Amino acid sequence: MAEVIPPTERVCERCGRHDRWDEERDTWIIVTEGDEKAVGNPHCLHEWDINGDYNPFEG
Repeated sequence: MAEVIPPTERVCERCGRHDRWDEERDTWIIVTEGDEKAVGNPHCLHEWDINGDYNPFEG
């Protein structure tokens, strides 16, 4: 049986928003870069950088 491995980070290719999966909260959180959050554009229809290079299956 194959195990699906979800991504743990994502970056919007349009506005630069950067999120990381938070296991404790069970949700995506915005990454802090320096002293600021990488929020990008709040009105963007995000195009996440998950593409054909990402393989969600182990081994």
